[in-house]
Amino acid sequence: MTSTGSRRRVRKAPEARRAEIVAAAAEVALAEGLERITLRRIGDRLGVRSGLIGHYFPAVEDLVAEAFGAAAGAELDRLLPVAGPDGGPAPVVRLARFSALAAGDAYDGMSRLWLNARHLSRYRPVLRERVLHQQERWRDRLTELIREGNRTGDFRAADPLAAAKRILVVLDGLGGYANLGDGEDPDEVTGMAAETAERELRLEPGTLTAGAAGRSGPAG
Repeated sequence: MTSTGSRRRVRKAPEARRAEIVAAAAEVALAEGLERITLRRIGDRLGVRSGLIGHYFPAVEDLVAEAFGAAAGAELDRLLPVAGPDGGPAPVVRLARFSALAAGDAYDGMSRLWLNARHLSRYRPVLRERVLHQQERWRDRLTELIREGNRTGDFRAADPLAAAKRILVVLDGLGGYANLGDGEDPDEVTGMAAETAERELRLEPGTLTAGAAGRSGPAG
């Protein structure tokens, strides 16, 4: 006779279970760091045995890489979503939104995760490949937005790829202080990435910085 207090295991489709595991690992990575991802930790979080996690990810390094990729990919889609069939807002509007979000407090967690992943990737080849892949995705997504803006006349970038790289380098540099920020950075610091974009794309000063000003922490 089955006790009414016992839990019934829910059998999920392999694709759904794998996605659930990766999502849980990504949450741990963002909140506590990639080093905190273990098969037992994720199993406990999901209420299953660590052996089940190991069935999908025999090597924890693969789960760590997947967790970082899922978190970084989701943030990219939030900050720089792919334009829909109708094209969506003008490129300059989308870039202003990106600048404001990347300069906001909510992005600090992602900045810390990038710092964490880049440090660990020196010793973890699987993670290194995923970091490089995500860097390329971010660069390509921003480059395409700039090219689109050139076509519509929003931007006048001489070299869209070089412009994208410079903008992202500034964002990365500001993000390097995510672990040390005291919340008192002046607007001339927090708006550096937007100002760089304005120069690279030959926009009027203030076109993008208005959305990035007033931030209370370092950019990502």
